[in-house]
Amino acid sequence: MITFPRPLVTGDVVGVTAPSAGITPGERARLEVALDALHAHGWRTRVGDVMGGDRISAGPPEARAAELTAMLTDPEVRAVVPPWGGHVAIDLLHRLDWDVLAADPTWFVGLSDVSTLLLPLTLRTGVATLHGQNLMDTPYRVPEPLLPWTEVVAAPAGATLVQGAARAWRSGPHVDYVEHPEVAEHTLDAPGGWTRVDAEGDVDVTGRLVGGCLETVAHLAGTPYGDVAGFAATHAPEGLVVYLESAGSDAADVTRRLFGLRYAGWFDAATAVLLGRTQGREVPELTHHDAARRALGDLGVPVLVDVDCGHVPPHLALVNGALARVVHTAAGSRIEQRLVGA
Repeated sequence: MITFPRPLVTGDVVGVTAPSAGITPGERARLEVALDALHAHGWRTRVGDVMGGDRISAGPPEARAAELTAMLTDPEVRAVVPPWGGHVAIDLLHRLDWDVLAADPTWFVGLSDVSTLLLPLTLRTGVATLHGQNLMDTPYRVPEPLLPWTEVVAAPAGATLVQGAARAWRSGPHVDYVEHPEVAEHTLDAPGGWTRVDAEGDVDVTGRLVGGCLETVAHLAGTPYGDVAGFAATHAPEGLVVYLESAGSDAADVTRRLFGLRYAGWFDAATAVLLGRTQGREVPELTHHDAARRALGDLGVPVLVDVDCGHVPPHLALVNGALARVVHTAAGSRIEQRLVGA
């Protein structure tokens, strides 16, 4: 059984803490804009003390683990959303009591290095987590047919969430929040669409959704925090839809990481693999499509690339543990997620 945190309602508290990278004083204005975006939904906010200004980590691991635990276990806090990812959230894994975090499930939301924490919480406990926008990106308008994380955490129990491929994506660099703290509109200037690389033909598959940032979750393979095969055996008789997105590694490194996860059994129960769009460098004679095809093309399951689930906006909201249906045809692509436990 998968357990879904209860939906947020007006007056609930959203907690903000930085289990990975912190924010600088110059980025405080953007933080206030992001908090106001949550207030507009009728939610209250609580900003933690461990926010720091260090791009490596917002504070000592003991302090980051303690504040994250306090927020995730506070009955008043119904969602926890870090400002953004970072680099070394992995140093919290052995400092967290996962059973305590699962006792009264709270929505835990984010992407990038935050997925280093989201994925183990779902794999180890069966509690659903949400791979969506980080807090500092929350003010951006999410274009149809995608959903913002704020809509997902308020969806009723048992809801079916339907999203499709983005019509366009942002090819340019990230906006500097120090110079433009109030920015709320992406410049989506490149045509979107997902591509199947393992074979031709339509796709229509189901499975429990699990995944995260390739550069960070790849280090969980073979550890107690990345037992994807065990999760499949316990929680996903339907099989798995595995999604992964690269923050910016080149195509050769992506190939190596995908093979590493394949050898660790991450795709043994897969009914499909979704790989996020990336702006990572391609190397001579090896594109990112080639990387996917080389590492996963002979798995015997559909492999879709350029999916809107990573560091390149806009972002799908993907619920680890949701029962997903992935449809890909010449007419278009979509992912349906049912927030049901069995």
